Formats: sequence, C-alpha cells, structure tokens
Amino acid sequence: MADRIAEEKIEQIRQAVDIVEVISDYVGLKKQGRNYFGLCPFHGESTPSFSVSPDKQIFHCFGCGAGGNVFSFLMELEGISFQEAAMKLAARGNINLEINLSSTHSEKKISDELQAMLDAHELLRKFYHHLLVNTKEGQHALEYLLGRGFTLESIEKFQIGYSLNSWDFVYKFLTKRDFSPEWMEKAGLIIKREKDGTYFDRFRDRIMFPIFNRNGNTIAFSGRTLGADEPKYLNSPETAIFNKSKILYNYNLAKPSIKKSQQAVLFEGFADVISADRAGIENGIATMGTSLTDDHIALLRTSAQTITICYDSDKAGIEAAFRAGNHLNDAGFQIKVALMPDGMDPDEYIKKNSPEKFRGEVIGASLTWMAFKILYFRRGKNLQNEGDRLAYIEQIVKEITKLTKAVEKDHYLRQIAAEFSLSLDSLKQQEQQIYFAEKKKEIGKNEPKSKPILVQKKVNELKPAYYRAERCLIAHMLKSRDNTYKVQELLQGDTFNEDEHQAIITYLLAFYEEHINPDSSAFLSYIHDENLRRIVANIEMMSINDELSHQELTDYIKQVLKHKKLLKIKEKEAELKEAERHSDFRLAAAIGNEINQLRKSL
Repeated sequence: MADRIAEEKIEQIRQAVDIVEVISDYVGLKKQGRNYFGLCPFHGESTPSFSVSPDKQIFHCFGCGAGGNVFSFLMELEGISFQEAAMKLAARGNINLEINLSSTHSEKKISDELQAMLDAHELLRKFYHHLLVNTKEGQHALEYLLGRGFTLESIEKFQIGYSLNSWDFVYKFLTKRDFSPEWMEKAGLIIKREKDGTYFDRFRDRIMFPIFNRNGNTIAFSGRTLGADEPKYLNSPETAIFNKSKILYNYNLAKPSIKKSQQAVLFEGFADVISADRAGIENGIATMGTSLTDDHIALLRTSAQTITICYDSDKAGIEAAFRAGNHLNDAGFQIKVALMPDGMDPDEYIKKNSPEKFRGEVIGASLTWMAFKILYFRRGKNLQNEGDRLAYIEQIVKEITKLTKAVEKDHYLRQIAAEFSLSLDSLKQQEQQIYFAEKKKEIGKNEPKSKPILVQKKVNELKPAYYRAERCLIAHMLKSRDNTYKVQELLQGDTFNEDEHQAIITYLLAFYEEHINPDSSAFLSYIHDENLRRIVANIEMMSINDELSHQELTDYIKQVLKHKKLLKIKEKEAELKEAERHSDFRLAAAIGNEINQLRKSL
C-alpha cells in the first residue's frame, strides 16, 4: 500500500465531501443568498462574518481573514496534518485511501510521552469501570451509587468506576505494562514521595468519574469519597493532556444533541450533568471547577446558538451565572437562565420531585437573560427605600438600553413602568438619554487626546486603485484559464506590484499547467503558504462580473502598470535632485526628459 495519498484520491474526496456539511458540524450556518454565514470558530465575534461558498467549496472569514478549503478548515481548527484531515474526510465519504496507517501514525504531532499518558488513562478507565460493575471489591461502591439514585445505564454511559483501597496497586498495574513511572507522575496518576523517591497511587477507595476530551479520549479523573473523608472530590492535576480551561465535561457525548437542537445546558459540575442526563437532558455540559473561558466559548460556538445556564441558587451560584451569562452574551449567544429552588441542586430537585418536573418547571421555565438581570440587580436592595428604588430602576433601564430589539426594549420598559407605577414615556426618555450618553462615551474613548485644529479625513481606509485592480484580475484568473494567459500577455513581462499577488499568480500558472479547468478548492490545496491561501479565499469571495470584457481587462492592466510608472517617476525625481545637487546639468536634462515621457504615458 502507498504511504502517501494519491492526487486522484484527494480529488475523489473533494468530489464526495461537501464543505457546507463538514463545517456545519462545527459552526451553525444560515443561508444568505448563494453562500452560508455563521460565527467564526477561529476568533470571538458576535456578528457572523464567516462565509462558506458551496459553489467554490471554500470558506473565508471577513473578520480575522481565515480562509481555505475543507482540508485546511479541519487542519486549522483541529490542529492536524493534511494527511490526517484527508483521512477524516475520506472516512466521511466512504473512500478507501489505500495508505499505510502506520506511516500516518508516525506523522502525528503527539509525542510518545503524551500517547503513553492517554493510553494509561484509557486503560485505567476500563479497569476502574470493571472493578465497579463486575467485582466483589467494587460491590460496596456500586451499592453506594445505586442508593444515591444512579442507574446502571448512567454508570455505563459515563463509564463510572471504582479505585481500590490500595496505596500502590495502580503503580504496579502500570509499571508491569511498561508505563514509565516518571511519565505517569506527570500524568497525575501516581505521586512521588519526597523522602525516598518511591511512588503511591493518587486515587484510593473512591468512585471514579473519567473526564473525556472532545474526541472521547480519557484525559483525567475525578474521584469521590464514599464516606466523610476530605476532600470530597479529588481531581487530577492539570497535565500536558488535561487543561481545565479547555475542557467541557460531557461535551463528547452531548455534542450530537447540542448540534441537533443548537442548544446546550451549562451546569456547574459533572454530578449535575449526570443527574440531568438521567432526567432526559442529554445536552448538558459543565466546566471543570473553573469559570467559563474563551476556549470554552470557542468550543460551544462550533455547535450551539442558545445556552441555558443552570447553576445552584446560592449566592456563589448566582454570581457565577451572572459572570458566565455576560461572557456568553458578549460572544453573541442567546442566553437563558434556569433558576433552581433555594438551596437545591439538580440532583436534589430531581430526587425530591421528578425528572418531568425538572425538565418542565426548571429547564423549560428558564428566564431570558434580561429577566434574570432584573432579578440579579434586585438582590440586596430595599425597594421600599426611595434611594434604593431609584438606583435599581436606573440600573435596569441602563441594561435595557443594551438590548438590540425594539420589541424587547418596549416589553421590559412596560414591565418596569407597571411595577413601579411610572410613566412609560418618561422611562423611554430616560432610556434614550442613557443610550446616547453611552454612545458619547464610546466615541470619546476612540478620540485622540490632542485634537487637531483642522478636521482631517480618514486615510488609508481605501486601498490604492492598482491594489484593487490586481485583486480583480486574480479573481478573474481564478475563474478562467484563458483570462490568466491574457493577463500575462498584456503585462508583457511586468509583474504585479504586491509581492503576495505575484506569488499567487506564480502558483496559478503552475497549477494551470497541471489542471485544465479552474478549481478553487484544488488550487487552495496546491498553495503551501497559509497567508497566501487566506488571500486567495478572500479574493474568491469578491463580487465580480461573470465575464471579463476587453475594456475592463485593459483598465485593470493600466492601473497596475500606472503604479509602476509612478514609482519609476519618484525614483527618477530623486535621481534628478541628486544630479542638480552635483551641478550635472546634462544628466539632469536627460533625467527630466525621461520623467516627462513617463508622465505622458500615464
């Protein structure tokens, strides 16, 4: 079998796989005209600027500039090689690549140490689970879980296990299988004694909850004590394969449900996720003891548009929900907040009531983000006190000004007017005052500290005429092999002014020597430079005429050559000054004549 993927197979993958379907697994896309748009997975944004062209089988973000084809999308998003991306897409298209898998394995970026960490975690996950459900040693732990409302289905689904009450069983278990103790210590599975350098197990006599990454690999554990021992939960330390700020518990299992509904339910901890799953909430996820991070946001952005926050109802839980909601709101998500009854977590509520009530009266009765903020800012205020009441109303009106939909603004202003017996007109007037005051502050922040006396026009916003001409020419060249050769003929050996543009043309000429027909996706794979791929994807998204007329072509060429002449004039003017400085009047006259001829040719 061949070690490299044949070009025919790459072409077969392109034909079999649709870029819109692939990217839809990571980004929520909506069709607008001929293209699809969504929130870019490569940078934080609240307004969709990420575009996918089904006709050209390419993507481009007008915000951060990311662009390419289906191969480069997977490579950039998942940090994998071209060969790995091709293998994934081939599997999706049911294409047999006929390559040596062992050779592709050697190309993976993961080191032997990291692979050993993953393998050890996977081995222990299976062993812990076996101990819990199949052995006498784990019987008491299994009975403990069943007594707390866990089902065998949940235990199996979440691969819950049990660690033996032994100081060195895991150490011996792993070393017998040739796992390096030094590596296993780095993986957080065993601990080294300072006094004599020997090792002991981190987890002993605990219910073991495995932590999975987005691909379903076991990367850490959380061990819960069966009694009153402290700590109640003992978690793996952060390691080379486990970073809490990047992991959402249960995301690997919840992703299909989240993707289907475009909604996720965010809980405080993994125990809540498991309890909610027993109640039929299959799109539940949780952070691993940390606040919501940008990495979490980026992960959620690939599959959800609406996030329901379901945290505990104590002070810490409400504050955490407020912080998470603000972060999600800034990222452009639609937010809901499910309020738990006082002092209860999801597990307690479900046991006391029922799964149906949890789904209907807690998750189903979630508040909008604005409704939650109305309750949040009410806390600790005595609304019978005039000062507190006025401060509260002003705060809520300020929050209402942040709403983008007029209907929402009107709804909440009417709600406040009715509650406090206020004039709706006066509230609307105050909302407008606050809105314009905030806008003025924003403008003030962007103004320079020392204002010039004269009002200056903004500069460098529009690219020079030659720049756009070169891009338009490339756009037409990407659509037509004939246009490419026409441009080359009219340039008469001259090159484009922008180095990147000229590099793209060089690639394109070589591409057309091997390919008869234009193919945007294939050409992007042909280019090895990531920056050039982004530029090409950007140019491909330009709006141009279907046909390139002779007049349009010559006008573009004229702009390209005109810039070269202008640069030549500047160069000659410098030479003229130098000749005059040396009193070489004959040379100065000759240069002056050259300058006049160049100006006439413009």
